[in-house]
Amino acid sequence: MQASDRFNINSQLEHLQAKYVGTGHADLNRFEWAVNIQRDSYASYIGHYPMLAYFAIAENESIGRERYNFMQRMLLPCGLPPERDED
Repeated sequence: MQASDRFNINSQLEHLQAKYVGTGHADLNRFEWAVNIQRDSYASYIGHYPMLAYFAIAENESIGRERYNFMQRMLLPCGLPPERDED
């Protein structure tokens, strides 16, 4: 692998990270990463009707109620953020 290839790969990665929030970046902590994963999952469940219907049947709820529950869970999917140490 040449230096130009490495630069090209890094620039492509930076472009993806700037374009899509969920791809992460160097300063992303574990909590923020988990929140991105959970929100992406809930958005996928809401957007794919068969998956939403599956969850509704499994939890014995209506599809509209499941959609509402998933949207509510998207607000704080992993609970409150941890306290940060200000150095």
